[in-house]
Amino acid sequence: MSRRWLVAVPGARSLRRQLFVWLLVPQLVLWIAAGFFTYQLAAGYANRAIDAGLSQAARALARQVKPQDNGLLIDFPRAAQDILESDPSDRVLYMVSTPPGRFILGNKNLPPLPAGAASQIGEPLSYDGVLRDPQQGELRVRVAALHLRYGEPGSPGQTLLVQVARSSANREELARQILLDMVLPLSGLMLLMTMIVGAGIRAGLAPLTALQRQVEGRAANDLAPIQISAAPPEVRALARAINSLLTEVQHSVAVQKRFISDAAHQLRTPLAGLKSQTELALRDASEPELVQRLQRVHESAVRSAHLINQLLTLARAEPESAKAQDRLPLDLRQLARELTAELVPRALQAGVDLGLDDTEEGAPPLLVRGIALLLREALSNLIDNAIRYAGRGASVTVRVRSEQGRVLLEVEDNGPGLAENELERVFQRFVRATAEGSGCGLGLAIVREIVERHEGGVVLVSLAPRGLLARISLPAEG
Repeated sequence: MSRRWLVAVPGARSLRRQLFVWLLVPQLVLWIAAGFFTYQLAAGYANRAIDAGLSQAARALARQVKPQDNGLLIDFPRAAQDILESDPSDRVLYMVSTPPGRFILGNKNLPPLPAGAASQIGEPLSYDGVLRDPQQGELRVRVAALHLRYGEPGSPGQTLLVQVARSSANREELARQILLDMVLPLSGLMLLMTMIVGAGIRAGLAPLTALQRQVEGRAANDLAPIQISAAPPEVRALARAINSLLTEVQHSVAVQKRFISDAAHQLRTPLAGLKSQTELALRDASEPELVQRLQRVHESAVRSAHLINQLLTLARAEPESAKAQDRLPLDLRQLARELTAELVPRALQAGVDLGLDDTEEGAPPLLVRGIALLLREALSNLIDNAIRYAGRGASVTVRVRSEQGRVLLEVEDNGPGLAENELERVFQRFVRATAEGSGCGLGLAIVREIVERHEGGVVLVSLAPRGLLARISLPAEG
């Protein structure tokens, strides 16, 4: 029977998930950092473009302010002012003043120069500010300020401050558009890299998956070495370590099996002699008490001989022994006929009606590939179990049929049957569901061992209103 073990380690996480996280998180951090620096870079380029335009506008406006006598002549027609302030979403505002705060012309709400900021005469200074507009509230703007001197030669002269401001809305929109144009391809590239990384992790862990399949798909007593030839060195090292452990376990199990087999062989001869001697003694004994004791000794010898024969059969059914035997095409229909006929005297002695359900005249053979001796032993054990436990007056029917590419061999009886919770447990070694009979609890374990060596399965099914059905399923030959 194929068994699997799953050991849950508290806090253990999937290796695939850990690799994916460790590769994905740096990508995500780099993606966020790239987006931030891209936005800063885009905002810087937008500021440069806006600052150049504002500086040019400030110089042009300064050229329209001309000193005359004791005043200033400002040649700035109303039409030019309307053009500058025509777009509400991208307003260009201006103010002309004489420090320290004497307003001359324009929008008196423009933000002043930052504290501590100073510009050289004739060199524009750019800065960010907030315009408090009674209609639109607070408006973020970019401002270019230009200081100029005017006055008659030889006089102290005065300083003129020309400020030109522009809304930051278009600058921010431009920066966002640049960011969007760069982040979308980066996001697509990151998604593609994530898919490639995921595929790479799956491909890299494929040898581990293959190793897992080899280990999970094995029977508990299959100790053959694990074969992973194309795996990376790390996985091959793990496979070699597992194979080394399997070799040690195989050696230990082989020693135990050899001991059981040798002991069974050594015990067969004295037990056969004991049976013969008790039979002879029973013929000559006349005292009832002596006959009863000899009868118990004889039953114990018979049971011991049966146990030894079962142990030898089990040893032959083990994987190492089964592999050494040739598998040939075998007609299960013919095997059932022969074996049923051989066991009829045994059934009559137990008061059981044994028969073969073989109504098809000239039916074709039902072939399987296997070891005849072992399959014969498996069927014999099933029939023997039915005869032993069905009880006197019961009937046992053997049938062989084909179904969907498999050959089914069934032994059905109308005896007391088994409880549902016992149908699987009785396949374990030395487990008996009843104290009746003289079995040793190895018959069904041997059947399962033999059937699994032939890539088949065996189940027990409770019948209504009473009875039990044992079914062996084997792959059909050809």
